[in-house]
Formats: sequence, C-alpha cells, structure tokens
Amino acid sequence: MNMKILAIASACILAPSLALAQDTRSPEMPAVSKPDHQNPDAPVKGENSFTESQAKERFEQAGYTNVSGLRLNKDGIWEATAMEGVGQVKLKLDYQGNITFSKK
Repeated sequence: MNMKILAIASACILAPSLALAQDTRSPEMPAVSKPDHQNPDAPVKGENSFTESQAKERFEQAGYTNVSGLRLNKDGIWEATAMEGVGQVKLKLDYQGNITFSKK
C-alpha cells in the first residue's frame, strides 16, 4: 500500500517538471512569427502549411500589392513578386510566417 502512495506522489512531483522540459520553443521565437517579431534566419526551410491564398493574404497584409507568380519552392518557401510603393520586389514566406523581400 505504501509503495502505491509513493509511486503516485512521485508521479505528481515529476509530471509538471517533465511537461515543462518538453516545451523546447524559445519564448522569444514563437513557432509562427508575428508582424513585430521575425526570425533573423528567415526564410527558414521546412514543410509549409500555408495555402496559396493564405500566402497571398499574408503578403497583402504586410502591405505589398499586385502579388503575383506565387509558387512553393523545393525548400517549402512561398515565393512571389509584388509591388512595394513604386518598385517591384521578390517576396518569400516561410513556414513560420516570416516574410522577406529583395528588390528586383
């Protein structure tokens, strides 16, 4: 009987620490980026779950217009061209939601 109580008590003590140990995400770097925080290593290769329409919407929400030529490359990164002000840019969207651009 005492062994059962000891086992239950041990499980209650260890369970919270094990649950915390499993969360390997950095609090500074969420799984999906937010407009005010982007992964400095972007674009990050990986399996992308954004659909084409979601990728286009993300680009547009970031202020880009005339988004066209969307394609998902072999690294899992959405690529497109768009307008930023009066200039054309190449855009990339990774699986974390990070948007990067380069002037065309």
